[in-house]
Amino acid sequence: MLFTSYGFIAFLALVFLAYYLVPKRWQWGLLLAASYAFYCFAGWECLIFILVTTLSAYGIARAMGYAAAKEEAYLALHREEMEKDARKKYRAAEKKKRFRILLAGLVLNFGVLAVLKYTGFVVFNLNSWFSFGENGLAIPDLLLPMGISFYTFQTMGYLIDVYRGKTTVEKNPARLALFVSFFPQLVQGPISRHSDLASQLYTPHSFDRRGFTFGVQRILWGYFKKLVIADRVLIAMRTLLDEPEQYRGAYVALLILLYSIQIYADFTGGIDITIGVAEALGIRLTENFERPFSSRSTKEYWRRWHITMGTWFTDYVFYPVSVCKPMMKLSKWSRKTLGNNVGKRVPVYLATVLTWFLTGLWHGAGWNFIVWGLLNCLVILISQELEPIYARFHGRFPRLTSSWGYGKFMAIRTFLLMGLIRSLDCYRDVGTTFRLWGSMVTTWNWGELGEGIFSLGLNAVDFLIVLGGCGVVAIVSSLSAKRSVRERLYDRPVLSWTLCGVLFLTILLLGAYGIGYDASQFIYNQF
Repeated sequence: MLFTSYGFIAFLALVFLAYYLVPKRWQWGLLLAASYAFYCFAGWECLIFILVTTLSAYGIARAMGYAAAKEEAYLALHREEMEKDARKKYRAAEKKKRFRILLAGLVLNFGVLAVLKYTGFVVFNLNSWFSFGENGLAIPDLLLPMGISFYTFQTMGYLIDVYRGKTTVEKNPARLALFVSFFPQLVQGPISRHSDLASQLYTPHSFDRRGFTFGVQRILWGYFKKLVIADRVLIAMRTLLDEPEQYRGAYVALLILLYSIQIYADFTGGIDITIGVAEALGIRLTENFERPFSSRSTKEYWRRWHITMGTWFTDYVFYPVSVCKPMMKLSKWSRKTLGNNVGKRVPVYLATVLTWFLTGLWHGAGWNFIVWGLLNCLVILISQELEPIYARFHGRFPRLTSSWGYGKFMAIRTFLLMGLIRSLDCYRDVGTTFRLWGSMVTTWNWGELGEGIFSLGLNAVDFLIVLGGCGVVAIVSSLSAKRSVRERLYDRPVLSWTLCGVLFLTILLLGAYGIGYDASQFIYNQF
């Protein structure tokens, strides 16, 4: 069920109405039923996979919780007779047992994800590498359930947090099922933590006019980004990508700009709808974006873009890999062999490369995504090494580096660099992408762009709408940094609802749907 479909809007209206009419003790059960009903629209056969994830996570978490409780009970019973070293040894042995239980859950669930998402990619590469030709391995056409990457990562984060003792074990399987399947975030996140979300899902909520108003406003804002901007830009992008070799040079630069606009409007629009739906239900989800295009560096950009994904990989991949025993041994060896200055970087670099390799692979089963991840990694590591030079430059030219213009220059530079790397997502083929990057220098057709831009499926009015929409988004994003804006508008209900009405009419009149348009699924729904 598309977020942009009439069916979803009707579904949402029914959920809102029922949620505040049923007895409060039934609210979480209603959300569970709504979440599974929503998931069924993606295909009944998908249910088995989300059920496997939910039931396996429930069993694994309960087993770890039982083992932890048994350990504490044993220690309490034998505390006086056990010396400190004995208690430490016992705890270490019990922790290993719990880790084996956790590992079983991770292998099962990540294994299911890997088989469904990456089998075709692996078989395709085996056929290519070993030149099997017509007698090659058949590429299986496997079902990829909606949102499997998101709910798998969220649920495995829950298991890891249970193992670490950072969240409580959910003893009610139906409640855990709601945490796994909460319908607004199934399509594209955010990836929530159990300690942040679970209690909100199960707590009764009375109707709150302020929260409901803010939620509806956020939903409308998301539809504006998606339908007025993202889906309109998509028309021109499809033309550029149908035969990419025909659109070289200046058209590559245009595609980089258009895709930056499209993915931002699409992804943040979807997140706005998700957070708005949850807020209307009295539930606060984690923000996933914080004005990423104002970032001055790649590292800062990834602290602001898809925040929950970045923190997931940092907390559950980068840090554990950085401090694991094999890495500590490697660190000790590299410091001794390569010197302290170089040796101390080895474990950090390896953990960073692995994290970004997996981040790229998470985004899609293709070499373009892997190269995308590794290029981001390369830029971050180079910037990290150049930090002493940057510091000296800032110290020598403090007035320049603290100026408004220099800050905008840094933001524009980061925007263009991220857009360039991001174009790997568009062209999909790594070789084609690199050739087209080079064509921006070798093919000088910038003069043709003035007329050629109107042969991409959009007319002058469409481009003016996109430009105006981007301006509105930029202004609202700037104002949203001041958290009192929504509250001040709420205190002026006539102005607040007038703006909502204008936004609603704008979506109806200028939304990219109808003849010649196709309201597309959100980009991140493929994950």
